[in-house]
Amino acid sequence: MNEDQRKIIRSMMVPFYLVLAMWLVKFYEIIFHHDLSGFGLMPLKPAGLIGIITSPLLHENFAHLFANTLPLFILASLIFYFYRELAWMTIILIWLMTGLWVWVFARGEYVHIGASGIVNGLASFLFCSGIIRRDNRLMSVTLLVTFLYGGIVWGIFPQLFPNKNISWESHLMGLLAGVVLAIYYRNAGPPRKQYSWELEEEDEEDEEPEDNDPSHTDGGNPDIRYFYKKDD
Repeated sequence: MNEDQRKIIRSMMVPFYLVLAMWLVKFYEIIFHHDLSGFGLMPLKPAGLIGIITSPLLHENFAHLFANTLPLFILASLIFYFYRELAWMTIILIWLMTGLWVWVFARGEYVHIGASGIVNGLASFLFCSGIIRRDNRLMSVTLLVTFLYGGIVWGIFPQLFPNKNISWESHLMGLLAGVVLAIYYRNAGPPRKQYSWELEEEDEEDEEPEDNDPSHTDGGNPDIRYFYKKDD
């Protein structure tokens, strides 16, 4: 196993345990018939503050849980792969900022649960960081995940899902949290990878063209020399 393979495996460890925690919570609810939605996020209610921490671990059903599992695992793994030094702080801040903003700005007597806000925050962080750093890898991978998981974008428009209890506030606040952190950490983390063709272009720009033709002068006209034979 080479170093890059080990790096990939290490990047998946924390996301794996995070996803495992969400599934264990759901199995606990089913096995013990214990509804934990009371630990969800209730906007502007003191009792709902605990939901800033606990709500991303709660899901309505297995369909809801499965919809968040793969994108969360993939995006969090990408964070740990590309930004290992910032990964922990980025995920924690997206988690807290999203929950706090939903608690402050969301309206209605609703209980917000699910990891969709964190998923959206990770996606927007990676995509915006890719734009800021001009890193095609990050933008390409994030766009692929967004394409496969369309709710990252469309989930912020509640009118598109009139018959579903979707927390569009969590989706929106997660997206904003990711953008804010991408800008804040724009000068932190690993530098953008430069490809061989980019390095070759820079070398060509640094090199000045040389004119080794002795027949040319600075004026651009040929230097004509006349050779003749002396009379004996």
